[in-house]
Amino acid sequence: MTLLTTDLCDANEDKVRVVEPMFSSFGGRDSFHGRVATLKLFEDNTLVRKTLESPGDGRVLVIDGGGSLRRALVGDQLAALAVKNGWAGIIVYGCIRDSRAIGEMDLGVFALDTHPMKTRKLNTGEAELPITFGGVTFAPGEWLYADEDGVIVSTTALH
Repeated sequence: MTLLTTDLCDANEDKVRVVEPMFSSFGGRDSFHGRVATLKLFEDNTLVRKTLESPGDGRVLVIDGGGSLRRALVGDQLAALAVKNGWAGIIVYGCIRDSRAIGEMDLGVFALDTHPMKTRKLNTGEAELPITFGGVTFAPGEWLYADEDGVIVSTTALH
């Protein structure tokens, strides 16, 4: 079922928080939604792999990569892992790579941009904590809806 962010905003204006426009869509799925799982890290995607190896159960992984445009936090291998394990999508406040391959996968992927450089493997970062970027705080367990018109977040599921 496709849920349009514009319709959800119209019907639930007092319940949604709208992320500032900043993302481009790179995944094969242009519209996606699910419960939020969060990561906070910087130029190290070790925790991204560990998280995407777990069952996604239709969730959306929201990664606060500090807005870095120097290294890619998600590539085709991690995106394939997300598809295999049932993640609905990934939002990256940072860069991805392998955009052509990711664009052919049944996965929503929004990011600031692309970058060919992979990350360092320092095993740093934090999981499942509130993170803030784009004028919105994302808390684990909240609901995220994304499509060509934007990204919105709500504490409850919307219809």
